[in-house]
Amino acid sequence: MKYIVTSALPYANGKLHVGHVAGAYLPADIFVRYLRLKGEDVIYICGTDEHGTPISISADKAGIQPIEVVKHYHDSIKAAFDGIGIEFDNFSGTARPEHYEQAQQFFSDLFANGHIKAKTTKQFYCQHDARYLPDRYVEGICPKCDSPGARGDQCDKCGQTYETTLLKSPKCKICGHEPEIRETKHWFIQLEHFTDQLTQWIAQKDYWKENVRNFMLNLLEQGLIERSITRDLSWGVPVPLPDTEGKVLYVWFDAPIGYISSTIEWAQKIGKPELWKDYWLDPDTRMVHFIGKDNIIFHALIWPAMLMGQNTPYCLPHDIPANEFMNLEGDKISTSRNWAIWVDEFVQDFDGEYLRYYLAANAPERQDADFNFKDFQLKINGELNNVLGNLGHRVFSFAALNFDSIIEQVSLDEAAQAVLTQADLTMAEIAASYEDYQVKRSTRLIMEMARSGNRFFEEQKPWLHVKTDKEKVKQTLWVCAALLQRISVALSPILPKHMKALRQMMSLPDLLKWDDAYAQRDFRLSEFKPLLKKIEDEAIQEQLDKLHTKANDKPQKTYVPVKEQITFEEFSALDLRLARILEAKPVPKTDKLLHLKVDLGFEQRELVAGIAQSYKAEELIGKTVTMLVNLQPRKIRGVVSNGMILAAHDEDGLHVVLSDGGSPGSPVQ
Repeated sequence: MKYIVTSALPYANGKLHVGHVAGAYLPADIFVRYLRLKGEDVIYICGTDEHGTPISISADKAGIQPIEVVKHYHDSIKAAFDGIGIEFDNFSGTARPEHYEQAQQFFSDLFANGHIKAKTTKQFYCQHDARYLPDRYVEGICPKCDSPGARGDQCDKCGQTYETTLLKSPKCKICGHEPEIRETKHWFIQLEHFTDQLTQWIAQKDYWKENVRNFMLNLLEQGLIERSITRDLSWGVPVPLPDTEGKVLYVWFDAPIGYISSTIEWAQKIGKPELWKDYWLDPDTRMVHFIGKDNIIFHALIWPAMLMGQNTPYCLPHDIPANEFMNLEGDKISTSRNWAIWVDEFVQDFDGEYLRYYLAANAPERQDADFNFKDFQLKINGELNNVLGNLGHRVFSFAALNFDSIIEQVSLDEAAQAVLTQADLTMAEIAASYEDYQVKRSTRLIMEMARSGNRFFEEQKPWLHVKTDKEKVKQTLWVCAALLQRISVALSPILPKHMKALRQMMSLPDLLKWDDAYAQRDFRLSEFKPLLKKIEDEAIQEQLDKLHTKANDKPQKTYVPVKEQITFEEFSALDLRLARILEAKPVPKTDKLLHLKVDLGFEQRELVAGIAQSYKAEELIGKTVTMLVNLQPRKIRGVVSNGMILAAHDEDGLHVVLSDGGSPGSPVQ
């Protein structure tokens, strides 16, 4: 049996935070390490996702090329992975020639087989930034559930997808302006062509996580829609068709193909360029995708359809253990608010394996989890140190003091044998949990085994019998050492570095398999060193202070440049007066216009104000505002607008200039 294990490609436009690690990378790394303990043939493949609008925008702002942004974050992300011991067989990227070739081949096969069609579509275009806006750079109100903050192609609240132009109250995420709709030509994958294949395929996946399988079956029942797979950008994989300059493959079409191109790169690096085919072209290969729940649609529906439409008979995903989200101190992780724990910073203050242990013990497998620094301290001190570390210390120090650091294998009485019998049953449960991606359960079971060793040591009281019954004491030490041997194997997928150190202290082989946990042997202990280190209160408080300080630090505000100077006479020509709003109602078929009727004291007027996205009509009635009254009238949507309401504009929207006193018609000087 061969395994291909992948993690969702991290986007090369930002640093790695603990939420990323908890969802897609640590669970995969643990699973791969477990498979290798069991002697399975497995490769772990990943890389950075290096195309798309955010990267090109970052490059434009910095005045550099997109590839420079990509390289910076690729190296940063890889260093963060190294800091917590995430080991890939190959960590590639999608801005490489091998990947371009592979992605264009995918498009060409789907196109030749009739699964891709071109059509002229309507797309949001931002006049302010002079660019077409990809789905995820438009934000508004979900057309399905009316939730705010919905992305252009999908709502995170209800999980539904939709045509981008159906988004209500759209805003450009780059500049905040309302985009217009223009026509453009794009290519669409006809997902409905694969409905029967996907339905039959998913029907066989009764072992999938319930949230993944049910989500896909529900989408299939609703009916699949065609999906755009190209974008109007200069940065990306060019569409391999004539007369398509300025068109590239949509980043979510080209990204999963990176699993294949990265495997090809791996095979080339090890000098066996055809070896990748042994994995990808074997229908029995078990391909397992570790992702967060926000990537389910792409990996469990679009990606399999892409594979099904190829002339090359690629293997299909075996399992997609999507995880839930990791929150932080009771709040959602937010990179824009700097409410995050960045991995590269974390490993400067703590051992990277402490993070591995905490995220494993607190894994967001079935529901969202929360990273809490006090709980982190409790897990490291109360479990790793006080349970596992304590067991190793008391056994090793007692053996060093009384038996020259040699723990001999002896015959066991019924009580001692019962401890190991239960331990072996627990080991079987741990293995089953690893195989079912239940890292949290594996961690708990391993700690139970360590606790059983401490209980046995306490019950046997070797310090009372060391002079009168050395055989009984030897039995106690050997059972506890045998438990530590099992733990050194079972916990190694989670704490590889610390378990290697434990095995070295017990003079056990570094290269190990799962069955090595049960080996019958004498234990010759080397010099004992504290396996783990406690985290002090001061260190935790420092992290909390740092977190809150960073979150409260707002980026430096930028302001619109001051306009050219005017004379006093030019200013005096503006007639500004207070006006009380008598009536307000939305202008039909618009999202941002309100039709107002105002009282100027000496007369009433009507005007149109573009403030509907910041104010509800009923909120304005009775308010006294500042108005420019000598502006030439202008007809807007059938209404003669006779004046202009003054409002300030910033990143939070429009703010009408309200008066705290004065009567309608009063001049503003």
